[in-house]
Amino acid sequence: MIFDDFFLDEKLLQVLEKLDFQTPTAVQEAAIPFILEGKDVLAGAATGTGKTAAFVLPVLQQLIDEPNTNQQPKVLMLAPTRELAFQIQYVVERFSRHLDINTVIVTGGFSQAKQANFLQQPCDIVIGTPGRLLNLVSDEVLDLSDINVVIIDEADRMLDMGLSPDVLSLLATIADGFQACLFSATLAGSGVDIFAEELLSDAEIIQINAANQKSEQVSQHVYFADNREHKQALLLASINHKNCQSALVFCNKKERAEQVTDWLQSQNISAQVMHGDFNQATRLDKTRKFRTGQIKVMVATDVAARGLDLTNITHVINYDLPFKGDIYIHRIGRTGRAGQVGTAINLVELHDRKNLERIEFHLQSKLPVAKMKGLAAKSKANKAETKKKGDKRPRYVAKKDRVETQTDNH
Repeated sequence: MIFDDFFLDEKLLQVLEKLDFQTPTAVQEAAIPFILEGKDVLAGAATGTGKTAAFVLPVLQQLIDEPNTNQQPKVLMLAPTRELAFQIQYVVERFSRHLDINTVIVTGGFSQAKQANFLQQPCDIVIGTPGRLLNLVSDEVLDLSDINVVIIDEADRMLDMGLSPDVLSLLATIADGFQACLFSATLAGSGVDIFAEELLSDAEIIQINAANQKSEQVSQHVYFADNREHKQALLLASINHKNCQSALVFCNKKERAEQVTDWLQSQNISAQVMHGDFNQATRLDKTRKFRTGQIKVMVATDVAARGLDLTNITHVINYDLPFKGDIYIHRIGRTGRAGQVGTAINLVELHDRKNLERIEFHLQSKLPVAKMKGLAAKSKANKAETKKKGDKRPRYVAKKDRVETQTDNH
């Protein structure tokens, strides 16, 4: 299938060609026809599968087919975080560059008064986070009564963050009969089902890349560590590897993320920290520096697992293993995107073992264990675990200050 098969407007096809979008991804192929037909959609698609384009393209086509004749928005796109809202806006603006379509983004972290002023201008698409949008609706600054299409991205994340009451309150202000599409990284569990029942009518259900699938584009490795100093040495060796061009390092708490960043900087690694306490301007600046290669390593809490527009990440390193398997999938989904290969490295101390078991249970498979020569675990528990795994592992040789692999997995 090619994008021409969707009978998209020539202006959209021209943009797709310029952006080198050659063939639709699986979620695009499945979702675009249903959305064009005006059907409700519940779609499960893992990070990096092209789901944003799967709803942006048909929505733009709908606005081409039925142009907005007044100043009130026709499309509402909801995201759980401001970072994801900005990422959606970026995709909308790329695809609509030759179209007369106006978009406004409304999120926390910016002046509500300024956003209210923006909403006084003609608007076709509103993109935003539920809380700020609800404030503006309550203040009678934003009128959603003419909305025809509602897109909810990362619906599972909305639930995790406790945003479903805000979403339901927001949508209650819209007249009945709007088309609703929910996109989620996973459709597993009852939470998304209940959410969907509240919002969708006779929805088409799409499941692409189930959340317990391992990405074929990402090679995954476990390195056992005896203690914090050993874990730091493994982290440094992984970052200094010749194939590591940019790394996203995950920690479970902001205090640890700050500690790891300080330690990397003490080792002359260009690293910066990202967590939820930074304002939007600082987040955007940090993201820009990382994307442009000014900073090699971003150490982050799970605020960066979804939403941040980070591209060309060669390595995801779990300094702390996440507590849940689906979070693990979201993390490693930041690498190996758009057909590129990526590497996921998991640094596992004894106290991380329970989290490793949860992840492997979620994946329904064991993660391959590797070891670095000169940095192999020495504790009896780690040696026994490594022997039990019995996987083929790359052999590492130390050369001066670097650790290089004799295989090219990294």
